[in-house]
Amino acid sequence: MRVLVTGVAGFIGFHVAAALAARGDAVIGIDNLDPYYSVRLKRDRLAQLPAGVRVIEADFADAAALARALDGEAFDRIVHLGAQAGVRHSIDNPAAYGRANLVGQLNILELARARRVEHLVYASSSSVYGDAGAGPLSVKARADRPVSLYAATKRSGELMTESYAHLYRLPTTGLRFFTVYGPWGRPDMAVWLFTAAILERRPIRVFNGGALRRDFTYIDDIAAGVLAALDRPPSDDGGASPHLIYNIGHGRPEALGDLIAAIEAACGEPAIRELVPMQPGDVTATFADIAPIARDLGYAPITTIAEGVPRFVDWYRRYVAT
Repeated sequence: MRVLVTGVAGFIGFHVAAALAARGDAVIGIDNLDPYYSVRLKRDRLAQLPAGVRVIEADFADAAALARALDGEAFDRIVHLGAQAGVRHSIDNPAAYGRANLVGQLNILELARARRVEHLVYASSSSVYGDAGAGPLSVKARADRPVSLYAATKRSGELMTESYAHLYRLPTTGLRFFTVYGPWGRPDMAVWLFTAAILERRPIRVFNGGALRRDFTYIDDIAAGVLAALDRPPSDDGGASPHLIYNIGHGRPEALGDLIAAIEAACGEPAIRELVPMQPGDVTATFADIAPIARDLGYAPITTIAEGVPRFVDWYRRYVAT
């Protein structure tokens, strides 16, 4: 299989590209190395990829630049993981989200249509549900009350994709990711922020007084789910559009306090907690209903935070020491 992976220098994109290459697929990766967070971290990820992964620096939100970058490149399927991420950042920098997550999504849909790809798998987010409560959250639940612009752009991407799947019979699968963590993760995510602060004996900011629950999902489980989705394009019987959406999480919400305790144990240090109010755009709980993706794709996450957090902390210690 020949696969184009967008956002290849990003957290999930890097792991997915590596997993594809490990099983023998030909991988082309594109990334614009946006400085939203450390470009050094992104380049360090790329340096870990197998030599067979071809990486092209390109901005998929620039249609002309994307066309030039991929001129003459052959691929059968696309995994579109590139995006402007971060709920809180979207409050201060809305234009970046419109460009990457709306214009960029449209450019990838046009690319998939023009190249007549066999399947487009793209990243959505659990944030599309808004603050819907304790869950479990079903893909059939309403997703029209976003509490952040980031969430609004991800839901808009789903709707644009539905139109392309209907009009052009383009097989597409959207994956609503739930709080992904693990080695080579993002430095703006809680597991990284808490680990860094605890090891440096700085306070950690605990939002909503700690009354938060998240469906923490380990990166290896996520990568396995993305590959399972890529291998099974939706069928097209000429009726409903060939477009499916799945939740992809661990299927088990964890209290924020339990996550902190796991990080403390892995670090061998207690956290200094600073209790702060809920942040704008945040939600109190996420909990994925993963029964459909388990039934259709055989998705079966296996990594608990008791296993995954120490793996992250071990990686983090090694990385910051380099």
